Amino acid sequence: MTVFTIGYEGIDIDAFVSLLSEHGIETVVDIRELPLSRKPGFSKKALGNILNLSGYEYLHVAALGCPKPVRERYRDDSNWARYTEGFLAHLKTQENAIAELAGLVASSNCALMCYEADYNFCHRSLVANAIRDCSGAGIEHIKAKGARTMSLVASPRAVFA
Repeated sequence: MTVFTIGYEGIDIDAFVSLLSEHGIETVVDIRELPLSRKPGFSKKALGNILNLSGYEYLHVAALGCPKPVRERYRDDSNWARYTEGFLAHLKTQENAIAELAGLVASSNCALMCYEADYNFCHRSLVANAIRDCSGAGIEHIKAKGARTMSLVASPRAVFA
């Protein structure tokens, strides 16, 4: 049993769907609090339609998205340790959502989806860790070759979780 994670930063919808196929994903679990995107194909309705037409299940779990105050503070200070602390405090209040998702991971190849290409700086890695702790699932982070990411040094990373 493995929980996968994937970010769509730096890739288009076709490359995203191709990565899902390469990894045998059956269900995409969107864990952005607000599933909106300026990138074509990645807002909730369009993404759900594209995935369903491509043979994938789509599930949006807003409860596992990062709360706006935590995102805004990170945009202001780029302090990953503070972001992690704030998100983990929120995650502790989401035991039911974690347990339900752990159950889904046991029955379907699921990929937790968010924006950032680098899972080290995305809340989806923290959600994956919580699922692992709840269920014993392994974790695999799907990486797109050649995906362009924003530099943490150049500017604060926008967190769209």
